[in-house]
Amino acid sequence: MSEQARIDLLVGQHAANLSERLQAHRTQLFPPNARRELRKFTSGEVADLLGVKDAYLRKLHLDGRGPEPEIRAGGRRWYSPRDIQALREMLEKGAKAPGTYLPGRREGDHLQVISVINFKGGSGKTTTSAHLAQKLALDGYRVLAIDLDPQASFSALHGFQPEFDLIDGGTLYDAIRYDDPVPLRDVIQKTYFTNLDIIPGNLDLMEFEHDTPRVLAARSGQLFFTRVGEKLAEIENDYDIVVIDCPPQLGFLTMSALSAATAVLVTVHPQMLDVMSMCQFLLMTSNLLGVVAEAGGDMSYDWLRYLVTRYEPGDGPQNQMVSFMRSLFGEHVLNHPALKSTAISDAGITKQTLYEVEKAQFTRATYERALESLNAVNGEIEGLIQQAWGR
Repeated sequence: MSEQARIDLLVGQHAANLSERLQAHRTQLFPPNARRELRKFTSGEVADLLGVKDAYLRKLHLDGRGPEPEIRAGGRRWYSPRDIQALREMLEKGAKAPGTYLPGRREGDHLQVISVINFKGGSGKTTTSAHLAQKLALDGYRVLAIDLDPQASFSALHGFQPEFDLIDGGTLYDAIRYDDPVPLRDVIQKTYFTNLDIIPGNLDLMEFEHDTPRVLAARSGQLFFTRVGEKLAEIENDYDIVVIDCPPQLGFLTMSALSAATAVLVTVHPQMLDVMSMCQFLLMTSNLLGVVAEAGGDMSYDWLRYLVTRYEPGDGPQNQMVSFMRSLFGEHVLNHPALKSTAISDAGITKQTLYEVEKAQFTRATYERALESLNAVNGEIEGLIQQAWGR
């Protein structure tokens, strides 16, 4: 009879080997001393982002107004993310309506906190969170992204490898733990996206799930569900929008994020098993948040929306499921679905989003179809944000 191996040692060895290979892969893509930077954007892309004509940007350049773009072959103009922000600030000064080019908060507007949730893995939750946060930043909003998922996929998309980069902490757990919490600003890091900061995640976040039952049992009077919201109050004036990528389970972290949220986005893959899983998730969410509300938690929201993700228009059963959801939830289902695309999955291989990769890496039709879908979804969410501010 063969000797049985200890599963804890075997899994540990597999994890160490995988982590080493992933670190080597990252070093190959982005050398250790290299600073990851966002690509430059064509004048056409910048014109779309600003809502102006390409010819107008050319005239600004010829008149010597605004930042100096990089001129490449054929006289094409390329702008960095900082250039785009500088153009926004310049154009806003001469805009007829305030907020035309800098659409963020004005006096009296509250901080928008969007929690992106789902109970089932594979629903596109992290992909949605990353593209939403990045697009809002490109559109001129001041954005803080929080990776609340111990798996830290959101952090990986933004250049972090948790087991190497966050050895001494640096996650939201450090700020919300019950013993000796640090100020929230201590765990916020800049990203290579202008206007986008991040609080990365790693396995330390699981400690909150372990600490909270102990604190509740001790009846110390500390409320777990207020901790994220109280910390966000420290940096409220620094940002327009916070995007939280929640873990795929309904634990204390998720409930605290939902208590802090002003809006909730639920990602749904339109297949029967995923919708059945979502049903259980919604039932549990309702019951648990009801208890939190009775204990004094604020459960008022500006909006809740379901986003259909990884959608294939030619798939009959998926279309039936989408129609079924729309008949049940009505306007709470976003009008635009996020299409399934090889462009998005291929970009993920190099830990990038569709807003980062070069168009030339893909078939033009594939890239433009995926980008159009993402922009439509994010544009609809942006409309809800503006509506919540009374515009």
